[in-house]
Amino acid sequence: MTDLDSLITTEDLPYEEDCFRNPHNVRSWFRYSEFKKTPKEKIFVLSRAVFSINSVLCNKFPVIWETYLKFLSKQPRPTFTRRTFDRALKALPVTQHKKIWDLYIEFANYTGGDTCVRIWRRFLKIQPSQAERFVNVLLEMAPPRTAEAARVLTAIIESPNKYANPNGKTLYEYWSILCKIIIDHPEGISMPQQDHLVPSSEFQLTQRPDTLDVELILRAGIKRFTNEVGVMWNSLAKWWILRLNFERARDVFEEGIRTVNTVKDFTIIFDAYAEMEESVLNQAMQDGTMDDIEIDLRLARLERLMERRPFLISDVLLRQNPHNVLEWQNRIKLYLELEDFENVVKTYTKAVTTVIPHRANGSLTDLWLEFANFYIENDRLKDARNVFEQAVKVPFKKVDDLAHIWCQYAEMELKYSNYQEAINVLGRATAPLSANLDIRFNDESKTPQQRLFKSIKLWSFYVDLEESVGTVESAKAVYDRIMDLKIATPQVIINYATFLEENKYFEESFRVYERGVELFGYPIAFEIWNLYLTKFIARYGGTKLERARDLFENALEKCPPKLAKPLYLLYAKLEEDYGLARHALSIYDRGTKNVAPEDLYEMFTVYIAKATSFYGIVSTRDIYSKALEVLPDKSARDMAIKFAEMETKLGEVDRARAILGYSSQICDPRVDQQFWQIWHEFEAKYGNEDTYKEMLRIKRSVQAKFNSQVSFISSQILQARKEKDLQEQQNNNTKVSGFVRAVETEPKQEAKEDENPDEIEIEDSDDEQVVEKTVPDAVFGSLKEDENIGAKDRFKRKRAQE
Repeated sequence: MTDLDSLITTEDLPYEEDCFRNPHNVRSWFRYSEFKKTPKEKIFVLSRAVFSINSVLCNKFPVIWETYLKFLSKQPRPTFTRRTFDRALKALPVTQHKKIWDLYIEFANYTGGDTCVRIWRRFLKIQPSQAERFVNVLLEMAPPRTAEAARVLTAIIESPNKYANPNGKTLYEYWSILCKIIIDHPEGISMPQQDHLVPSSEFQLTQRPDTLDVELILRAGIKRFTNEVGVMWNSLAKWWILRLNFERARDVFEEGIRTVNTVKDFTIIFDAYAEMEESVLNQAMQDGTMDDIEIDLRLARLERLMERRPFLISDVLLRQNPHNVLEWQNRIKLYLELEDFENVVKTYTKAVTTVIPHRANGSLTDLWLEFANFYIENDRLKDARNVFEQAVKVPFKKVDDLAHIWCQYAEMELKYSNYQEAINVLGRATAPLSANLDIRFNDESKTPQQRLFKSIKLWSFYVDLEESVGTVESAKAVYDRIMDLKIATPQVIINYATFLEENKYFEESFRVYERGVELFGYPIAFEIWNLYLTKFIARYGGTKLERARDLFENALEKCPPKLAKPLYLLYAKLEEDYGLARHALSIYDRGTKNVAPEDLYEMFTVYIAKATSFYGIVSTRDIYSKALEVLPDKSARDMAIKFAEMETKLGEVDRARAILGYSSQICDPRVDQQFWQIWHEFEAKYGNEDTYKEMLRIKRSVQAKFNSQVSFISSQILQARKEKDLQEQQNNNTKVSGFVRAVETEPKQEAKEDENPDEIEIEDSDDEQVVEKTVPDAVFGSLKEDENIGAKDRFKRKRAQE
């Protein structure tokens, strides 16, 4: 019996006939395969199904190939299975290859060895983005194929758009894996001569087709990944250390610490560098392979490395920003601590030539001055002058910086008592570079040197120097130059005038004040006028009264009302002391018309006091009347009270009552309770029943008027509350810092008042009861003093008698 007879039996005939009649029916072949018992018989049926069906059938039904290949993958026949995969790929169109390749890759990973590598290489030609998976497969093999993995990683790094998986690792992670492979396997990264993933001609990170250039790869990573250069430098150094080439490793470390730009990377490299030196030294001392001289040399090298650390960090920071003045100063301090004066000078020179003024981070002026002071402290005056001469040519950010350099230049000359040299320095500094004097000090389009001659800081120092060591005429010339350039400040005007006054040039001093008030308008001119007029009066008193009057009139001509009060008071004081009383009162009267509203009350108060002292209290009636007309409501109320008190003193009770009635129209009883209390006391002392009732009637009418003005009431109440709170804060000396006062609710008005034996308490309604109080004899003289009867009872008794 042949093999075919053993595979096809009589029981198989119905299945054979079914497959023969329906060769395109896949289910027929599956039923036939399931009917078979042994694996050999199943393979026989499936093989016929695959190879007997025509190509059209296979194109339509790749599931047969999948089933067959899954079955073969579980059999111990790798060569036959691999060839079957190849035949499936040839038979099926490319659009149906994906499922076959998935099975093929699974088979390759299971098989391993060269078969796996070759299958993956073929697969990456159509799916290069799966190169990352290939690297993992190579590293998981036993033993790992690190050379091939390094080659694939190199291809990914050089062509990330082609080989990198978009959803996989970052480019830096690929570099890290490559560096780890290189360092962990430094014995040599040899590549196969043929069948590379990428042709050797396409590689830029290697110069030989069979070996990767490790140093070239790592240096390329250093240039590409600037945020992780410390790790890359350490990887390159470790490569040489593993190859026992310590000198090359040391060169790499030195190059790394001199090129990195961050302290983080520097720390990584420096720590590894120090660790290498220490480990080499310890190993040599333990093994005894070095003599004492070589050990001392290596020990000195390690100590020198540690001593260089702060300077190397300074180098890093200056590479980050060479215009960092503060770091240059810190570097100089390091050399000063070591008393290395030669390097101090070199560092100063390099710093001032490196830092660009407009990009300087810190004060470039201080750097120049520290450079000059270094020479001054060492009594090298000539070198210090050279530094200042270079500094004054630097285009600083601000003119004040340049002016400060010139001032310190002059200060240095003064320190060595070279007074004339100091004056010459400032004379050079204040000399304009061109004949154009219209250059504005704040004109940024001009260099600081061109605008320096208008620096008031420089001129102020110049004039102080002339006052100290120069002559009066030279100081006056400097002051006049400042005035001509129109850069004088009010303080310069005052200093100039005071200087002339101290040297007995009084009239010139007054002319300076006059130039000052012409140069500055109000409000600045107010201070100059105030000082000028005070000095003039102190100098001449009443001898030049007409001139003084003219000065006051000029001062008041353009003076704003807010500043006018002190001038009017000073003017009036002049007339009081040296002029006529009526002139003084006329000035006070002018003041009441021209001062600010907030100063009116005080002005009227002074006016009234002076009129009383000159012409008596009766002469103040017109002043009071005018004050009531022009003062604001609050001030008018206080003035009315004073007016009424004055009339009361004169015995004019009716006039006083009329004044109170007139001013009551602006006094809300709920806000201005003090006013109504004063009127209440006035009527109790000087009034009668009718006048008291009239006062109450007026009070009700005024309150009704204010009730109709809701907004006015609200504003008045709020104003009263503010004044009350302000008064409480002024009286409270134990205020706690940071304490926030809670909102207070308005307290209810209490009916109970302080007892007054002369007070008559009558309610607003005529029918209401009157509080029983003792009434003065001036009101009800017919009653006995010791009779304790209420006011209402007395009114009833009087009516009964009539």
